Amino acid sequence: MTNIMKKQKYERPIINRINAGVSNKFGTQTKINIISEIDGLAVKDLLKDYDSPLYVISEREIRETYNKAKQAFSTRYPKVQFAWSYKTNYLDAVCRLYHKLGSWAEVVSGFEYDKAIDNGVPGSNIIFNGPDKSEEDLTKAIKNGSLIHVDHFDELYLIMKLADKIEETPKLAIRVNMDTGIYPQWDRFGFNYENGEAWNALNRIMLNEKVDLVGLHTHIGTYIMTPNAYGVAAYKLAELAVRVDKKYGHKVKYIDMGGGFASKNTLKGAYLPGTDTCPSFDDYAEAITNALINSEIDPDNLPTLFLETGRALIDDAGYLLGTVLANKRLADGRRSTIIDIGINMLFTSFWYEHNIVPAQETTHHTEDTTIYGPLCMNIDVIRAAIQFPLLNKKDHVVISRIGAYNMTQWLQFITLRPNVVIIDMDKNVHIIRENETKKNFDQLEKVPEYLK
Repeated sequence: MTNIMKKQKYERPIINRINAGVSNKFGTQTKINIISEIDGLAVKDLLKDYDSPLYVISEREIRETYNKAKQAFSTRYPKVQFAWSYKTNYLDAVCRLYHKLGSWAEVVSGFEYDKAIDNGVPGSNIIFNGPDKSEEDLTKAIKNGSLIHVDHFDELYLIMKLADKIEETPKLAIRVNMDTGIYPQWDRFGFNYENGEAWNALNRIMLNEKVDLVGLHTHIGTYIMTPNAYGVAAYKLAELAVRVDKKYGHKVKYIDMGGGFASKNTLKGAYLPGTDTCPSFDDYAEAITNALINSEIDPDNLPTLFLETGRALIDDAGYLLGTVLANKRLADGRRSTIIDIGINMLFTSFWYEHNIVPAQETTHHTEDTTIYGPLCMNIDVIRAAIQFPLLNKKDHVVISRIGAYNMTQWLQFITLRPNVVIIDMDKNVHIIRENETKKNFDQLEKVPEYLK
């Protein structure tokens, strides 16, 4: 009986230039690891059932990351309260999961405030940040007993005006910006510490009997890689709390350190990957809690430590699955691969070198490749240069660590936004946002009579 050998797939020969010494700044290995399943479910099956592209959120990863963060801070400080940052990802299912884990809500608009209320968050467990709070928003927040973080004097004077008309006493904190050694310094939000504006705002609040100063807040920036900067910020807020106590005999109930903790994504231009350089929750917790417990704050009346962590809690829990559309050669001879995921669905590709890998076994040979999305725009670049294997049309890819901001900053542009699913702890898949259709947009558009 004749054995018929299966014909092997042809692979085009590749000539790669090898430099003397280390040929790759991360070592000599260029083999791409694959992600063929998420929480035990095959990527190909997820795409078959829910179409491509597809956002996937892992409840398991959310819970594990949240518990790591909570342990890091609660083992170092006696009173800690997380508040989920709605702008990071305000899909209701995501928000409700964080609330179920014990997080309050941190919102920055009337829209987000209403979402938090609809998600069952008591008004007293909502932190209202941001520079754009309307009179209607503020009235609602005051009546609900929410914590209002004042951003500027115009807002403070409006709140004082409302306090004369509303029976409930506004619960206020001020947002403070400061020099923590980070460049560029975030000074567009809140009252400045160094020029005395923050102290001025605190005195005005304390001299008004119709408002109640309950906290101090700062948010020093985004993707902060230096934990010590948080230590500087915590020390300065503690100093303000002590000054208020000495002058007025008034103790603030909480100090809110905001967010900005880095995730394990790699920033564009970074020499080393974020998985190697990103500080841990323990690093951030050590810097912040050391500053607070070593300050002059009365140890018998320590304020609650609030944290508005978003990105670092959810980035690792998000995946974006897609499909290869085509391959072509660029003018300089490099390969380009086109996938069905555009920058309108991956907004953070503008500042991250996202980890993108095949979803199935492939050749071990890699080549300098540019990965484009499907949009008719030259800026639709998912990765400008990556060592990547040749994938064929209809092969699948997985982009990891995309849980933060991409589902709030996404755009309907040229293509419709896809399904979003969450995988629960029992490996069941749930659609938490349905894909868009033309009907969605027809419902919102109006055609004037003269154009019909």
